[in-house]
Amino acid sequence: MPPTTKAQLQIHFCVLLWGFTAILGKLITLPALPLVWWRMLLVTVALALVPRVWRNLKALPPRLRWSYAGIGVLVALHWLTFYGAIKLANASVAATCIALATVFTALIEPWLARRPFSRRELVLGIAVLPGIVLVIGGVPAGMHLGIAVGALSALFVALFGSLNKRLVDQADPLTVTALELGAGTLALTLLAPLMPLLFPAFAGPLLVAPSLQDGVLLAVLALVCTLFPFALSLLALRHMSAFSAQLAVNLEPVYAIALAIVLLGEQHELSSRFYFGVAIILLAVLVHPLISRPRQPAHPENLGTGEIKDIGG
Repeated sequence: MPPTTKAQLQIHFCVLLWGFTAILGKLITLPALPLVWWRMLLVTVALALVPRVWRNLKALPPRLRWSYAGIGVLVALHWLTFYGAIKLANASVAATCIALATVFTALIEPWLARRPFSRRELVLGIAVLPGIVLVIGGVPAGMHLGIAVGALSALFVALFGSLNKRLVDQADPLTVTALELGAGTLALTLLAPLMPLLFPAFAGPLLVAPSLQDGVLLAVLALVCTLFPFALSLLALRHMSAFSAQLAVNLEPVYAIALAIVLLGEQHELSSRFYFGVAIILLAVLVHPLISRPRQPAHPENLGTGEIKDIGG
């Protein structure tokens, strides 16, 4: 099999695994806060066993450590609101909302990454609005709060993705991932006592051991759907462009929705208006890299800490 073909299969397999994160979030019975806390903790502990991570962490200047730690808090808030959206609505709705991250990035990245503003990207942001209207009108009224929380999660994706882009050249990617997820774990630990007051629907005890079923699903979420595709994507990117990988990554919401239909039967909860709105949103997401000038990042191995592994921006 040619290396490029193998790389394409590998990156699509990664995207498929990332699509399962929404399904696992629905199946795990824990509230959003302990779910995210356990996921981040397990990944952090796994990375802490890698000697290279500790060596590079010691070599980082304090300013960079604090910068990555701050980004890690945004990552934690993204995952918290993402899984909150799943609990408040369902996996299909949450995955659709995350597709809005590309639109938010078009508005935020020029400011944070200090690059020229693109009118074409703004047009795409406006074009996606009819899709959002259809999605909202295509779900039961009880899921509208889940849509709002999901859109907030997409905003956090745009923020931490753009900030990571500014610092992409300055540290080893595994070390950055460990530092960001470790800081996110600490932030959620400090936030836990306030969560019943701020958002009771997300709250839950952190130090109570999950049930056997939840524990197995959390291990799969952390190790199989986070660390494994991260490592596999590094291999794939050796034989494909970042532009090609970005096109595949943009299909993550499609995979998540398809999996939700097959495994959770969520098509019975949603109307045809929802899926028509999804089609409009995803069309904008897929058109974005086509009209944008593909850029090869200096370190494409920084393939995402959040649900949307944004390579190009």
